[in-house]
Amino acid sequence: MPNVVMYTSRVCPYCSRAKRLLDRKGVTYEERMLDLSPESREALVELTGRYTVPQILVDETPIGGYDDIAALDQTGELDRILGLTA
Repeated sequence: MPNVVMYTSRVCPYCSRAKRLLDRKGVTYEERMLDLSPESREALVELTGRYTVPQILVDETPIGGYDDIAALDQTGELDRILGLTA
């Protein structure tokens, strides 16, 4: 399974949705909460060019936020990216 990192904040409803989607798929991920670690925001901007959360990276490749992964899930592409299909 690929390495998945999700940048989040505690009060973000889209973060909760993204976590539920990945949890439902059985994906293990590292959560980096920006409101607990200001240096994580700098890393997020450097990696993705975005300031908003959630931001999900798979093997250090940004795949977007909740709307992005939900759209990928609808097409089946998310399963391929996460290595859930043969």
